[in-house]
Amino acid sequence: QVQLVESGGDLVQPGGSLRLSCATAGLRFISSDMAWYRQAPGKLRELVATITTDGKTDYTDVVQGRFAISRDNIKRTVYLQMNSLKPEDTAVYFCNAKGPQYGSSNIRDYWGQGTQVTVSS
Repeated sequence: QVQLVESGGDLVQPGGSLRLSCATAGLRFISSDMAWYRQAPGKLRELVATITTDGKTDYTDVVQGRFAISRDNIKRTVYLQMNSLKPEDTAVYFCNAKGPQYGSSNIRDYWGQGTQVTVSS
């Protein structure tokens, strides 16, 4: 059973910072590409940032230079450091994994339950 548990969401003022964490269990983390998505009210879920198994990162244009994704293969956790937050960053942020669970070689998509980030004064 694969579990992804996000944490770190909060209410923050514009210009502030937050760090989201996604702890995983049951996943062959070192063999999994990880990503953060977000979904604002009334909008489709969108990709925010990705990090591959060898640490290569990519970002959607609107967060480039403000957000940083990282991973700790020992803790089996992925992070999203968010700086210079804007009201339009308000959304539920979801962790995503593309990889195999322990005991399997099948690559599957896994999702966490999400954590709410609200940027408001």
